[in-house]
Amino acid sequence: MRTKLLYQEDSYIREFEATVLEVNGNEVILDRTAFHDGTGGVQADSGYIIFGNERYFATASHKGGEVVHVLDRAPVFKPGDVVRGELDWEKRYKKMRLHTAAHILSAVLYNKYNALITGGEITHEYARDDFNIEGDMATVRKAFEEAVAVVNEIAQRGIEIKVYWLPREEALKIPGVVKLAERMPPDIPRLRIVEIPGVDVQADGGPHVKNTREIGVVKIIKVENRGKGKKRLYYTVE
Repeated sequence: MRTKLLYQEDSYIREFEATVLEVNGNEVILDRTAFHDGTGGVQADSGYIIFGNERYFATASHKGGEVVHVLDRAPVFKPGDVVRGELDWEKRYKKMRLHTAAHILSAVLYNKYNALITGGEITHEYARDDFNIEGDMATVRKAFEEAVAVVNEIAQRGIEIKVYWLPREEALKIPGVVKLAERMPPDIPRLRIVEIPGVDVQADGGPHVKNTREIGVVKIIKVENRGKGKKRLYYTVE
């Protein structure tokens, strides 16, 4: 990948300058970006790419191993030009809050039920996670309700979140560093680790809040039975 991912160093960057590397129709690759590209189950960021007096609505995407900024029209700028990016911060920040909440939730269910995530999605409106937890739906709902109560208690502790990199081999020795049932981290030499001290450690490449208190209050929207090994929880933060 040619693009430096600014959010992996600082998830709070809202505006940035970047040099254009490639333009293909309305698709643009930059040398650096704060836009998350939608990998890892987190909805891609949107916002604007600005060049002079021209403002282009942009949505990030992951294509061919690159972060591609898909604009609302073909741009007038060309490779080598310097542009400015602006995130839709309200949507991004909500996703950050939900993303950190999702890590705590997965840790709580992993520790109590040895449950792993079998699918999920985080949007700016809600998150959904599928867990391979078994039992009738009344039992599963109660388990989810109890887990969310624990998540909210942990969030209010105001724990500072740590982000750092470890060699892949060392990282994969950490118990529970991967909580996805059917997916391993990318085959790269160093993995980005997101740690909520005393609560959770996971390999993760996406944006998160700095302190658990920023999450707010997690509220269940609904619970669904999606079949064996797939009990789905929809939730949001307020």
